[in-house]
Amino acid sequence: MWLAAKSLQLKANSFPILINQPAMPQTITHISLYRLDVPLKEPFVISLGPIETVQNVVVSIHTTEGLTGWGECSPFATINGETADTCLVVGRLLAQALKGRDALDIGSSITAMDKTIWANSSIKSAFDMALHDIAAQAAGLPLYRFLGGEANKELFTDMTVSIGPAQKMAADALRFQQAGFTVVKVKLGGVPVEDVVRIKAIRAAVGPTFPLRIDANQGWPDVETALDVLQQLTPLNIQHCEEPIPRWQYQHLPRLSAASPIPIMADESCCGPHDAERLIGIQACPLLNVKLGKAGGLRKAAQIVQLAAGARMGMQVGGFMESRLGMTAAAHLALTSPFIRYCDFDTPLMFAADPVLEGIRYEAGGRVVVPGQPGLGAAPDPGFLQEVTKI
Repeated sequence: MWLAAKSLQLKANSFPILINQPAMPQTITHISLYRLDVPLKEPFVISLGPIETVQNVVVSIHTTEGLTGWGECSPFATINGETADTCLVVGRLLAQALKGRDALDIGSSITAMDKTIWANSSIKSAFDMALHDIAAQAAGLPLYRFLGGEANKELFTDMTVSIGPAQKMAADALRFQQAGFTVVKVKLGGVPVEDVVRIKAIRAAVGPTFPLRIDANQGWPDVETALDVLQQLTPLNIQHCEEPIPRWQYQHLPRLSAASPIPIMADESCCGPHDAERLIGIQACPLLNVKLGKAGGLRKAAQIVQLAAGARMGMQVGGFMESRLGMTAAAHLALTSPFIRYCDFDTPLMFAADPVLEGIRYEAGGRVVVPGQPGLGAAPDPGFLQEVTKI
């Protein structure tokens, strides 16, 4: 059972200790924004709608000392209220606020961005990622070490089955199992009766013991409906369920979690550190899903990790539809706490083209290998960037 941490208070300076931060400033000279549109191999469908083409934004920050930091965001209109177009507009404002600042003073830069405009966590996460890339390069450390993490555990991603006809979903799950993935995540949140049929078909296809996770993406309208579905799915050996009810019903999560035979994971209801603090305070659920694009970047995501670890809550680090650029940053974060038990890094495998050089590497069984060179260890392919919109 997770613990309520009554003594946990979110403090402005409660960030991870940055190791070997050099004294020489890295003054920001210019910033570039790129619109990254990449088609998917096939449509990816969740309860909030289908996705056929990824529409991301890449940020590059350049300094007087010759360092370049890269960041990426994958805006999601139905979750964080942003699109690639809004990110490009807001990105101009953020670039103006950061130009001339010391890139190594990440806290000051985040404060400047938050004072410039409220919310817009997705585009802010791309700037935050690029700043961390520069700072880790300047310190001569891989990003996970710069964040205080260690390469002391293996990371394995799930592979996600998007929502659709039961037999198609079962076939996809079986295909992922046969490809060697050790766990499959299933998108639900449709008609409850049909969702139960979907999982039964998948379980029949992959066998009784193969690990399955489910994600309703707020698709079930209330606690009673969600609980009915979860109780019917109990015999089917489900690891956990993400965001079963609408995010604005977060105050009902304690009741649902207490009654549910399947552990509940907060996703859309847990965006930034203040959301995490609130959910921990009401003992909403035993698990949190941390995403850079929801939190506003690595700095605030690390705060969530600290809060959840202090409450001894399990976590998953995931993402939206980032390429290997953004997912590499997420993987670095996943190495910073033993309470991060699950990884959801599969979206780059859905891309019809890979626009990234270096970065995380996918191996057998869904194993994710994190780069060990200083900084993020990933950058966009220059040839790919020549073909996209640049500001």
